Amino acid sequence: MSEKSQNKNKGSIGEDLACAYLESKGYEILERNFRSRFGEIDIVAKEGGTVCIVEVKWRKNSKFGSAADAVDAKKQLKLMRMAKEYYLRRNLVGPIRIDVVAIDGDGQSINLIRNAVFEY
Repeated sequence: MSEKSQNKNKGSIGEDLACAYLESKGYEILERNFRSRFGEIDIVAKEGGTVCIVEVKWRKNSKFGSAADAVDAKKQLKLMRMAKEYYLRRNLVGPIRIDVVAIDGDGQSINLIRNAVFEY
């Protein structure tokens, strides 16, 4: 299996873990892997009346920092652009926010960061 295939498979497993975690917290999963011209949104979910754009990050070890650290300023800008495009393409009305599900280690540590990226 190529490295790209392994990363995609790992990403899918991470997204499965994140979806299960979000559902246990009361989120409703609306879509996965929404493609926009700016990239791909891992998960679109709803919590109460708020649409949540969810970025999933998984780090097996902390050699390059934690999973949450991987959502740097460049990634935040990209997430904001993707959120805006999703909102417009789906003709949504109402609140929207960007959350991050950070998975560290073998999936035993899962953290939800609500409002991880603030309004632009």
